[in-house]
Amino acid sequence: MFIERRVNDSTGSVELWYCRWVTRPGEKPHKEFIKKVGDEQSVSSALDGASEKVAAICWSWGRTLGSMTVESASIVGQFPADAGSDAILSCSFVNAGKFRRGPDRWWCQTHQSYWGTKGDLASLSNTNVMRCANHAQRLNYVVNPPAVNLTQFAEVGLWCSLPAAVSSSVVKPQKPSLRLHLRKEPEGDKVDCVVAALSIAYNPSFDLFGNKSITQVNVTPPAAFEFVRGMETGRTVTCINCHYCGHPHLDLGDFANKPHRKHTCGHCGRDSTVSSAPVVSTPLQPLHQLFSKATKYVIPDRALNLDDYVGCTYAIWGSTRAIVWTGSSPLEFGFHVQVHRGSDRIVDDVFGEVYVNGRALDRYALVQEMFARTLT
Repeated sequence: MFIERRVNDSTGSVELWYCRWVTRPGEKPHKEFIKKVGDEQSVSSALDGASEKVAAICWSWGRTLGSMTVESASIVGQFPADAGSDAILSCSFVNAGKFRRGPDRWWCQTHQSYWGTKGDLASLSNTNVMRCANHAQRLNYVVNPPAVNLTQFAEVGLWCSLPAAVSSSVVKPQKPSLRLHLRKEPEGDKVDCVVAALSIAYNPSFDLFGNKSITQVNVTPPAAFEFVRGMETGRTVTCINCHYCGHPHLDLGDFANKPHRKHTCGHCGRDSTVSSAPVVSTPLQPLHQLFSKATKYVIPDRALNLDDYVGCTYAIWGSTRAIVWTGSSPLEFGFHVQVHRGSDRIVDDVFGEVYVNGRALDRYALVQEMFARTLT
């Protein structure tokens, strides 16, 4: 859902409403006003005189659009800490053509919303400040995020980290994160860590995207989750470049759940790009295709019967495909199991077969359970 301004013709006041795009069979996609948030208050001055330009990655959950590929790592906004969920960012407008009724239409690249409706114009008249309806939205962020150049490491692995599917204790739903694996040398020390977000740099000569000025891809948890879920559920996942500006399109939320032909660019706001068939688009697809040997999987010849570990606690994940894997060795694919006896971890490995209560587990079913427990 998103927020949009609406003029109340009976009172002349500017209202804020929750909206969503509706795509029903037999109907043209249209905007639906769901619930009034309230009357618009005086413009917030949170950013006035308090903004800073820093290297950061920002994202929101459940949005249907987004921009991951960037030309500059710097963002103007207010960041209370090194990481959090309460960043306030400045609007950044670009012209996105005209509305069907004639007036200019503007696109806020920061908050992924159009500007130029009657409500927006009324707000501008009242406040003398051009800000989109989502300007006060609090965003998740990481300041000075990890930066990885794929050409400078012998091995780079990136996975979407999800909640466990089966556990001896209650598994609470949680948001996804990113698991990063790095080796400087093929047989060198390995770095394994969980990160909230990261930027990936590559050689521009690889021509991953239609716009040659793109310098990096910012990988966020919701984008990683939708990419992995798309691969596991058999959706047609590809990368659509905007016909106008060349930036790749990212589908999140509702748009990632249903393949479609018409695509709105998160960078320039133009909605004239149409694919030949219904697809889900993400910049992670060409990154995965070019910088991944992750199609080479092996099922390990190891089996584990958890009924043999009486009194121990355990957690089980179904293996999911890597987003990026540049190593020369194939990846093991099956069930990742951790077993603890008290505070000691006595098992932490990938198995081809796992049994619980005398029953063999199914990897696909476990992965679907992991998706169901992931908050987006």
